[in-house]
Amino acid sequence: MSNTKLIIEERAANIGNFMVGRLLPFRQKRMVGPFIFIDHMGPACLSDSENLDIAMHPHIGLSTLTYLFEGAIMHRDSLGTEVEIKPGAVNWMTAGKGVVHTERTPEYLRHSKKMLHGLQIWVALPKADEQCDPSFTHVSADEVPSWEDNNVHFKLIAGKAFGKQSPVPVYSPLYFIEIKSSETKTISIGEHLFGESALYILEGSIKSDGYTYETKQLLVAKDSTLCAFEIEANSTIYIFGGNAFPEERFIEWNFVASDKALIAKAKNDWKADKFPKVINETVRIPLPTPKRFGG
Repeated sequence: MSNTKLIIEERAANIGNFMVGRLLPFRQKRMVGPFIFIDHMGPACLSDSENLDIAMHPHIGLSTLTYLFEGAIMHRDSLGTEVEIKPGAVNWMTAGKGVVHTERTPEYLRHSKKMLHGLQIWVALPKADEQCDPSFTHVSADEVPSWEDNNVHFKLIAGKAFGKQSPVPVYSPLYFIEIKSSETKTISIGEHLFGESALYILEGSIKSDGYTYETKQLLVAKDSTLCAFEIEANSTIYIFGGNAFPEERFIEWNFVASDKALIAKAKNDWKADKFPKVINETVRIPLPTPKRFGG
């Protein structure tokens, strides 16, 4: 594929008792535009005794984007937010100078079999906004811009593209696009993209320049404006990217910053229990042994 700079295979990672597929960061590609971290959760069939239970943990310097295909997650944070996210909706939490949250199976599902499948994404903040006040926005599924073109279904989950704008309050020029097709179609959308760009295949496959790319592959483009491919029938893909930052970003545990001193302070503050609390939550995830994501 002449426009493919890098092909990243989804790698297994473990978050507690839940397996995810890690896409970013990768040793040869730490970010795509402002996108710095992407996990593919599931699909997982949880028994009546298995639940998602991610206790209190902190973030700085980023916005989290949670987008589900199946299942439900109850989000609670130190801002006082308590929101259940369901398929097609968007949870957008901006950590800024510091926020704490939990992610759990909703109470009404905890004693029954359930599915969980979705994407967890971190978007780094511009340097001027890294220490902004934290905030939270929930965008319902019917608020996400969606349209059809030549029997191909598009959703603009976040950012700007195709002359449309998602209501998700992003901090820098970016796009996160879902494309689904029940038929084999040729798609050329490079004129709508900018900056760095990557394509993730959730289901099905695509073809370009005689090559076939399949499920769980992430393709990083050399030039986003040359994005053209054939999507196979019954395929779902995600295209994301945007303008890269002029400064390097560092990532350690749940912290992202352009200055390592901000990460060091966040680590010390978490160990000293100086971050804000989540109401009705008592369990904190301890700071792990130093380890950087990726590779």
